[in-house]
This record gives sequence, structure tokens and C-alpha cells, in this order.
Amino acid sequence: MALTDFFAGEIATEFLKMLIAICQKSCLCKSSAKQLKCSIEELLPIIEEIKYSGIELPADRQFQLDRFSETLRYGVELAHKVLASSRYNVYKNLQLAKKMEKLEKNVSRFVSGPMQAHILADVHHMRVQAEQRFDRLDGSTQRLEQQLGAMKVGVGGGGWVEEAVKSMEEDLRFESNSLNLGVAFISGKKKVIDMIVSRQDLGVVGIRGIGGSGKTTLAREVCRDDQVRSYFRDRILFLTVSQSPNLEQLRAKIWGFIMGNENLGSNYLIPQWNLQFEGRIEARALVVLDDVWSLSVLQRLVCRIPGCKFLVVSRSNFPDIVNTTHEVELLREEEAVSLFCHHAFGEKSIPFSANENLVKQVVSECKGLPLALKVIGASLRNQTEMYWASAKNRLSRGQSIDESHEINLLQRLATSIDCLPEKLRECCLDLCCFPEDKKIPLDVLINMWVEIHDVDEHEAFAILIELSNKNLLNLVQEARAGDLYSSYFEISVSQHDVLRDLAIHLSNRGSICERRRIIMPRRENGIPKEWVRNMNRSFEAQIVSIHTGEMKEKDWFKMEFPKAEVLILNFTASEYFLPPFIDRMPNLRALIVINEGASNAILHNFSVFSNLANLRSLWLEKVSVPQLSITTIPLENLQKLFLVLCKVKSLDDTMVDLPQIFPYLQELTVDHCDDLIELPSSLCGMHSLKTLSLTNCHNFCRLPADLYKLRSLEILRLYACPTLNMLPPAICELARLKYLDISQCVNLGCLPEGIGKLGSLEKIDMRECSLIDDLPKSAASLQSLRLVICDEDVSCMWKGGGTAKPNVHVQVAEQRYDLDWLHE
Repeated sequence: MALTDFFAGEIATEFLKMLIAICQKSCLCKSSAKQLKCSIEELLPIIEEIKYSGIELPADRQFQLDRFSETLRYGVELAHKVLASSRYNVYKNLQLAKKMEKLEKNVSRFVSGPMQAHILADVHHMRVQAEQRFDRLDGSTQRLEQQLGAMKVGVGGGGWVEEAVKSMEEDLRFESNSLNLGVAFISGKKKVIDMIVSRQDLGVVGIRGIGGSGKTTLAREVCRDDQVRSYFRDRILFLTVSQSPNLEQLRAKIWGFIMGNENLGSNYLIPQWNLQFEGRIEARALVVLDDVWSLSVLQRLVCRIPGCKFLVVSRSNFPDIVNTTHEVELLREEEAVSLFCHHAFGEKSIPFSANENLVKQVVSECKGLPLALKVIGASLRNQTEMYWASAKNRLSRGQSIDESHEINLLQRLATSIDCLPEKLRECCLDLCCFPEDKKIPLDVLINMWVEIHDVDEHEAFAILIELSNKNLLNLVQEARAGDLYSSYFEISVSQHDVLRDLAIHLSNRGSICERRRIIMPRRENGIPKEWVRNMNRSFEAQIVSIHTGEMKEKDWFKMEFPKAEVLILNFTASEYFLPPFIDRMPNLRALIVINEGASNAILHNFSVFSNLANLRSLWLEKVSVPQLSITTIPLENLQKLFLVLCKVKSLDDTMVDLPQIFPYLQELTVDHCDDLIELPSSLCGMHSLKTLSLTNCHNFCRLPADLYKLRSLEILRLYACPTLNMLPPAICELARLKYLDISQCVNLGCLPEGIGKLGSLEKIDMRECSLIDDLPKSAASLQSLRLVICDEDVSCMWKGGGTAKPNVHVQVAEQRYDLDWLHE
């Protein structure tokens, strides 16, 4: 908006007041003044609208408005003279009347001429813009349909999840700019850096603050600082400890990092921890311990080694170990408003259209806590002013007698969850069923929601994005070159521990036997006493989450979960006896078994699977898969099977009849299974299989020769299988194949000659396949191909020669260098 737009409104208002005064005065100018008054009254609303719209006018219109402002300014001066003129000075009054008449004609000419032309032009522009918007809407609808139909394929490079990840990254970039987080944050960052870089006498430094105050954000920014990275030569280890840590695993990581061997085996004997080392280690190192809860845990993790410094992030003080601690300050008013506005409006300050007082009242209720500002701000985005007022009142009622910031924070955040639609709210609360400070694989979450909330995958994705937009969860994408076009398999979900505490609090309302979720908030040695006291009653829970160490048969109790649809077993052990009550879960649809121990666990009581007739999704992580041939009753309804970090030697058994055991399996994922060499030939008899993912299997060397029998296969991922050196010709007979991922198959020498037969193939991901130096001629016949992701050398082959296709987008993958490993 030009400055003259503002003055035009002010001048017109002043001129109108003076014309009214002239009309009340008996003089020769009265008639012209009445006409001018009518014209100005017509123009004033339009000028006011231009003034407050905030939109820049085109240059020609702005020029005319500037000239009209000069006319109005002249009118004001003339009106002053008319009002000041004596009625007895007839000659002067006649001269003024002629001037007023001329002014009235100029204004009337503007209203009837240029103004009418502008109105017609606006109508024309509105019609054209409306047509363009409808065209864009049609295009958006078509793209949405394509994304929904190819969400996992990733055709076209994107989708809701990728957009949400980019939005999350934008928020992180906003917060990584220290100026956006306030003076106290900048000062605190400088103070902590000075402690760990300049103070040689400080071996252990602390960052302390209440939950949601930005402690972890500060620690990450310290690690990203150029001075810190240079001082420690990028030797920085960031570990999340949590309330139920695996201490031996953490100690092994710390020791391996300090000694320069980060791949220590699980049987490696760590020396006495608190030895006082003499001499000097040349390489400096920084170990960050985030989310530390107890002194006893910290004592077992910190060691005194010259050159190595520890940064401890916690809600508590540990003066016996930590040499000095920085207390995180809450945000000041201006800083809080800026952070809130970023998440509520996408701006750094309160926009002109918003109710400033109401916004400030809501910000005030957040009490300077960054997490509350982010979550509550996002929950109010695009809401009406009445909704804002209601939220403000709910926040105000969140005051409690106990003025603890921790309690007030939970009460304020609860308003952001309680006001969600029921299905969205229940999905948000489901996140607390997973261990704290752990990444939740996206497949696990989506499958769980599909099974228990009666939604399809598309709706589950929409829920995920909605929760992400409201800052109630974080989407984390693995650092991988060209990640814009990655499938969602590389994406995981995380949640702030304060939000998890809140979800647990809200889920634990009512009697334990009537709760929708039964959760063990942190790892325990056995079944909680509250569960045991009620074991003679039937539990109504839909989701059961158990988090323990090693469990033997005698450690379990007879419990009844007749309505359970999801069971999450999270443990840390080398051996684990599956709970006997599984075979009394007739409605179980999703089973998630995750071992967080250092080595693969041996599962006992695998026979319980024989009674899981309704099981549709099975996730096994870091376990040794037993001999499948002993399973007498097939899992007839199982549609998705995930084997992650597992020992799968049993799959090599030629006697394994996979189609008999999994007759209707649609998706098979094998990830980071280093003992997988080849797949059993019986796999090719699984005619319902649509997705086959073999990723990060470094010893996998060959695909079955009769792969063509997988007539329903649409997605084939062979990502990071470095031993694989050829694709069988049978792959060219997969008529329904849409997506082929051979990225980081570094020993793959060529694509099969008959690849042009893949008439449905839409996307090929072949980055970091350096040995492929030529393309088959038949590649030019790939009719449906739309996207190729590859390195620059290979891109030349797709863009030139006989394989060039005008409708194919060749995306050159760029190597990403970042510090995402700090989150591990």
C-alpha cells in the first residue's frame, strides 16, 4: 500500500466534514458543495477499502489515485477559504464559487469516467481470476487424486507426507535462527558455547529447564554452531537418554565414539567406566546427553577423560556431577508473540486483520513456554475470532491452585487436544502407546490407525498431516540424497515427551479395566501391580502396550483382553517369551514386536500365532525369526509383514512354503537383515503380493528367476543392496510394476534388456548406481514412465540419445550434508 493511499483517505474524510459545514452556510458555494458531498460520500468507502487492504495497486491506477489525492488536497484548501470568507465580500465569494464549481466538475468527471472504467476492469479481472482459480482447483483435484493413488509409489515427487516434512523443516529453520527465539536464547547459546569451548576446567556442563522450555532446541543449536563444530572437529555425539534408558547400549555407544570405533559388538567388554585417564587425548569430543532424569543414570554414563566433554540436558540439577549449569529462561512477551504468530499466522508479528488484544491474551496464557506457543498457535490457525475467544477462556480456566509451570503447561496443552474432532483426538492419543524419545516407523502408525479407526490409508495420511500441522507430532525424514522423491518408508514420527506425558494423562482417565488404551509409560521389570490386581476382570482396552525387560513364562499372568485390536510389545532382552494371553485375543489385528536390546532376541512361545486368525499386520524388529515351517495353521488374513533388523536365516529354507503360510499377503518388507542372501523360490507363488521391499540387506545377492509369477506386484524396492549385481530378465514380465527402486545397489552393472516391456512403470530410482554406464534401447518404450531419479552421469543417458522422452522428468539427486545424525 502506497503512502498516498493512506493520505487520500484522511484528506477525503476531512474534505467531507468541511463540505457539510459549507452546506450549512448560506453562500454561493452551497450547490457545488452538495454535489461534491455526494461524490465524496460515494468515493470514501472505496478509498477506505484500498487503504486497509494492504494490496499494492498497479502503477497506472496508483498514478491516478495520486492525482486525485492532489485534487482533494486542493479542495480542502479551497474549503478553508470558503469558510473563512465573509458573506459581505461578494466579489471573493463569486471567485470561490467558480472554483468550487470547477472542482465539482473535475470530481464528477473522475467518478463517471476513470472510476467506471476501473470498475469494469475489476469485474473483468475477477472473472479471469475466478476462471484461473477454478482451473487451478481442477488441477489440484487431479494432482490430489494422483497423490492418493500413488502415495507410496511417490510418482510426481511428493504428496502430503513430503509437504508436511518440508513444512516441519521450515519450522526448524525458523527456530534455528537464533534471532527468532529471542535475546535470552542467544545469550544462553553464547554462554553454553563459552562453557564447553573456552573453559578447560569444565568437563561436564548442564542445560536445565522445565519441560517444553526449549532445552533440546538449545542443545542442538549449540551442536550446529560453527565454533563448536570447528573446536571438536565435528566429533559430536547426541544421545537421548529418556526415563527408561538402555544403559549398556548407551555406554557402548559413548565408549565406541570416544575410542573412534562406533561399531563395537554387543559382546565387547567396556573397561572400568570411571577410570581417571592420564595423559592427553589428541582428538577432542563432545557427548550430549539429552533428557536425563536421574542422578544414578548420569553417574553410569559420564566418564572423566581428558579432551572429552559432556553436555547434560535435563529438568533437574545434578551438582555432584555437573560442574556448572545454564538455566533456560522463558520467552519474553515480544519473543513469545513472534514464535506464536509464526505458527498461528505464518508471520513474525500480529497481522493487521487479527484481533491484537485477543492474540496477546492467548499468548499471555502460554506463559512464555515455546512448546505451548507452538502447539496452541497451530491449533488456532485459520480459526474464527469466536473460536479464539473460546480457546482463550478455556486456557484461562486452566489455572490451578498449584502454580507449577509443569502442571500449568499440561493443562494448557490439553485444550489443544480436547478441542480436536474425536477421530483426530484419538489418533493423537494413540502416540503415547510407543516408548518415549523413540522414532515411530510411519508404517507402524498408519497400519495401526487403519485397523482400529476404520479409515483407509489415505484418511490415515490426512490425519497424520493434520496432527503435524498442529505441532502435535514431528515428521522425521532419514538423511538420503534426493529425499524429495523418497517413499514414506524413510519417514518416521516422533513426539515431544511433554506431549506424550499429556496423552498418557488423558488416556489414563477412568478405571483401568474400562480404558481404551492400557499403557506402560516406561520400561518396567514386569507387569504393573495395577494390572495384576485386576487380572480377574476383563480389560476393555483396544490397544495394549507393554514395555519390559526380559520376560519368561512365569513372569506373565493370566489376563483377558477380548476387545484388543493392537498389541505393542517393546522389550530389551536377548530372549523373550511371548505373552500366553495372545491366543485369547480374538480381535487382534496388528501385532508389533520391537526389541531394543544390543543383539537379536530369540522369541519363545511362537505357537500363539496359530490362533491369530484375524491378524492383518505383523511388525518384527531385532528378533530371530523362527522356522516358519513349524506353523501348522496359516495366517490367512495377514496382509502386511515387516522384518526389520531381524535374523531371517530361516527364510533360506527351501522347505518353507510362503504361499501356504501367508496366502493373502500384500506387502513384504525386509530391512537391515544382514543374513538374507536370497529369497525362497516359493515367494513367487504369492500371487496377491503388491509390494516387495528388500532394503539395506548388504548380503542379499540374487532375486528368484521366476519373479514374473508375482503378477500383482506394483512396487519393488531394492534400496542399498550392494551385493546385488544383476536383475533377472523375469523382472521385465511384471506387467503391473509401477515403481522400481535400485538406488545404492553399487554393484549393479546394467538394467535388463527387456525393461521396455514394463508398460505400467512410472518411476525409477537409480541414484548411486555408478556401474550402470548404458541404458537398454528398449528403455525408450517405457510408455508410462514419468520420473527418473539418478546421478548426473546417468541423467545424460536418459536426456539424450534414443531413450530421451519428452514426458519424463529426470531428477538429478543432490547429496545432502546435514546434522540429522544428531537426533539419533
